[in-house]
Amino acid sequence: MTRAAFFALSVSLNPKRELKGGSGVFRSFLIKQKKDITGLEETPQDAIYSFASDSDDQDSNQDPKRNPRFMPNKKPPRPTNQLFFLLLMVFLVVLIFLAYKSPSFSSVQAVDFSTFWTMVKDGKVREVVIEDTGNVQFKTSTGFQETLYETYVPWVMNNPDILGELIEQGVKIKSQKSSGDFIWALLLNILPLLIFVFIFFGMMRSMSGKNNQAFTFTKSPARMVSSGKKRITFKDVAGVDEAVEDLQELVIFLKNPQKFEKMKARMPKGVLLVGPPGTGKTLMARAVAGEANVPFFHMSGSDFVELFVGVGAARVRDLFNQAKSAAPSVIFIDEIDAVGRHRGAGLGGGHDEREQTLNQILVEMDGFEVNEGVIVMAATNRPDILDPALLRPGRFDRKVVVDPPDVKGRESILNIYLKKRPLDPEIEVSVLARRTPGFVGADLENLCNEAALLAIRGSKELIGMPELEEAIDRVIAGPERKSRIISQKEKRIIAYHELGHALVSSALKNADPVHRVSIIPRGHSSLGHTLQLPLEDKYLMSRSELFDKISAMLGGRAAEEIVFEEITSGASNDIERATELARTMVCQLGMSSALGPISWGKEEQEVFLGRDISRMKNFSDETAKVIDEEVKKIIEKCYNRAKEMIRKYKGLLDRLAEILLEKEVIDGEFLREMLNSEMAKENHKQSEMPIEPKLIKELG
Repeated sequence: MTRAAFFALSVSLNPKRELKGGSGVFRSFLIKQKKDITGLEETPQDAIYSFASDSDDQDSNQDPKRNPRFMPNKKPPRPTNQLFFLLLMVFLVVLIFLAYKSPSFSSVQAVDFSTFWTMVKDGKVREVVIEDTGNVQFKTSTGFQETLYETYVPWVMNNPDILGELIEQGVKIKSQKSSGDFIWALLLNILPLLIFVFIFFGMMRSMSGKNNQAFTFTKSPARMVSSGKKRITFKDVAGVDEAVEDLQELVIFLKNPQKFEKMKARMPKGVLLVGPPGTGKTLMARAVAGEANVPFFHMSGSDFVELFVGVGAARVRDLFNQAKSAAPSVIFIDEIDAVGRHRGAGLGGGHDEREQTLNQILVEMDGFEVNEGVIVMAATNRPDILDPALLRPGRFDRKVVVDPPDVKGRESILNIYLKKRPLDPEIEVSVLARRTPGFVGADLENLCNEAALLAIRGSKELIGMPELEEAIDRVIAGPERKSRIISQKEKRIIAYHELGHALVSSALKNADPVHRVSIIPRGHSSLGHTLQLPLEDKYLMSRSELFDKISAMLGGRAAEEIVFEEITSGASNDIERATELARTMVCQLGMSSALGPISWGKEEQEVFLGRDISRMKNFSDETAKVIDEEVKKIIEKCYNRAKEMIRKYKGLLDRLAEILLEKEVIDGEFLREMLNSEMAKENHKQSEMPIEPKLIKELG
């Protein structure tokens, strides 16, 4: 069977088989045969791809685009630096070998002139090498062994008797210049320095990070958002409708600037996203990048400052030059407080390199030259420490506040994070939103991820409400630590302590309702917790609510004192929080009748902001004494109120403690039902009590 017939038979059996091997005429023949049999047109470039992908040592399904050797319009891969370093090491080894094989490094025995002359007289010297410096090397031959000797005879060239005696003895005489030793010594002294310089430039080249060229660290490390990556749009952002509205206006301007030119309106040169950590500032910037069809450069504020002075300002100039060349464009600087901090702040002055970088940013945003077509976006959670020149109109004209979401916003965020996960149909997202007050977007995303991990751990196919409830507790208090060994005595104290918080909170009308009571240790130091959740988001708190809140904090300490007639260290954090809240009521909120609506003392500021080093005392010692007395009065009043509640419902407290010790967790609804039943019994007893004659007489 001929080779062509064999190929035709193999292709007919497997028409999808890729072509192998061949070049020149035979490869053209293979292409023609495949075209005739399969009816498929194949270009020479496709044949090259087939040849590269179907070799014996590669996977037949390999993507030819992943092999740059056969990519069209691509140069062959450059050799790596490993070959260069290998050649350098071989050169050094050869150099050292030649150096030690040279005469200067051979084993030479030094002798004096008398010994040399005696050996000449005895006829033992076979060859003499005389250098112009007076150094004489000579060889002796004793049998099969040659020995090299050396002596210093500076007068040998001027003494004909010595040369005559050597000639008479039949000694072979040679002359040699001494420049060879100097060259070797110079080379071996300079070579280590050259190697060190080479290593230094190699390190600088690897640290440059851009095109593998040295001294490119002044270039801006800003990355441009690629259109091929997964896009994030405003549909992926929820809970911050007002902020999205402001940024949508920015996107409309970038897409249709003529609409604004008709009204002689201009867009802000800078947009500052301000909000607590985790509220989604960077996510909103990514949404702007996904919505706007313009170049979007993004980098961190810490990328400007490097080891060398002046690098930050140079990177700012390079960043804005790139943005101007691609105008209209957007620059996003994340965590701008790393370079935009107040100038001259801190002890002993400011930071020169950071301030130079900030000055360059100020000039680029609104300096002598007009900067058109470039909009700067930045994000920070510390707007109070930014330099005033950075916040003035003309630079960051618009400040977009990204607040923590309310209950509707949390529900929208949860719907976004849960829509792609397998969920139990009985899950109520609105209930989860009400049970997560104070949660920001990052917390809610973490909650959904923790719930998914818990479902996987439990070998479940759907995420249910128990996993989400446990995830909420993990985010708030940390994971359960059931392995921690606690004695029955301490566990009983913990149960009464937590039920003290829960009972006082449930009995007071202005306190937040209890959601769950648990004595399972969680996190780093929590031995138990009482979870209280408000019915709605609150932005103001009345004086009565603050008093009830302090009473609930002290309920655990009151339960320990009444039940065990002893106190423990478990209430240390409760006392600290209650005291801080009481002092805030007196000094900042003006809720003390003795001191009135006056602010006493100024809040302490951080030293690095250039503010006050310590708390400013704007009151006298007498006023300080009154403040301490008022704080103590509030704490004592709330503590006595908590003890009164514990004494009133001590029977209920004992029954709940036994249940909690058995189940380790009590739901808030069960607690309120038992409390309402107990209160109904108390009211019934009071209604059946006979009225004393004295009281009847007083009532008339």
